[in-house]
Amino acid sequence: MDTQSTFNKILDYRHPLTHGCPPEWASAWGQDCFGVWVEISVFGVTQKLRWIPPGQFLMGSPPAEAGRWSDESPQHPVTLSQGYWLSDTPVTQALWQAVMGDNPSKYQSPQRPVESVSWHDANGFIARLNEKIPLLNLTLPSEAQWEYACRASSETATYAGDLEILGERDAPVLDEIAWYGGNSGQGYELAQGHDSSHWSEKQYEHSRAGTRDVAQKRPNEWGLYDMLGNVLEWCWDGQRTYQDQAEQDLMGPEEGSALRVLRGGSWDNYARNLRAAYRFHFVPGNHNDDIGFRCARVQEREAESRVSQGSVVEC
Repeated sequence: MDTQSTFNKILDYRHPLTHGCPPEWASAWGQDCFGVWVEISVFGVTQKLRWIPPGQFLMGSPPAEAGRWSDESPQHPVTLSQGYWLSDTPVTQALWQAVMGDNPSKYQSPQRPVESVSWHDANGFIARLNEKIPLLNLTLPSEAQWEYACRASSETATYAGDLEILGERDAPVLDEIAWYGGNSGQGYELAQGHDSSHWSEKQYEHSRAGTRDVAQKRPNEWGLYDMLGNVLEWCWDGQRTYQDQAEQDLMGPEEGSALRVLRGGSWDNYARNLRAAYRFHFVPGNHNDDIGFRCARVQEREAESRVSQGSVVEC
């Protein structure tokens, strides 16, 4: 095989739309400053998914990272051999309503993330959505897929840089990329906001807080919004104990009783929890008003079959 043929095969693997053939389940597709994207649509509500290429990253946090927890070590290399699609935002209340016909959220507004959903609820939504769109086959991301996507090739505590923690809810680097306890109440407009007047060491003074509309903060380099803050996000697998060894396509415990991983921090969290390496585990049947999720889909290696409406944007 000549060099050009080898290059083309690598490109096909890393770029699922090389031949202009998007997935059969996509309602639209294209490429922009951040990379390749597709959309799905349910009763007029759309969700964009971003292509996450295969690759390797260091999972966990180094010993000197500010605000780290002990379960984030040892830091170790992880390889993900298959690319995957990942929702560019947490699932919104509008999309949940279109699929499920109700809205369990406390802080109700269509473009806010759905919250107050358990791991079981999230999987019920995904099953229903997969029924509505043939061949969609969404799932929750694994913990490794989540952290890899959040980092988007960065090695710092956040994709905007390391944290300088000035107070429990005060880390200036977060203001540009995340809603957290330090800024989630700034200009808060919903009457049912949580009383935040007693919260200490806030980046901004506020008296009511809660979730915020998705995609209002700067995305990471792969075009993913709210990977840090707004709502904690369920992962598919349970929390494993890190080992000082290289891993590939790893998965934490998957038995039904396993405590499931939550990632990303939320609107009411301390600054230290708004880091790519932060991890928390929770009973899969529990739900809080700071817990949501986003969807993932591993890309089959065979070529997709149908061409639909698409666009390429030069940046």
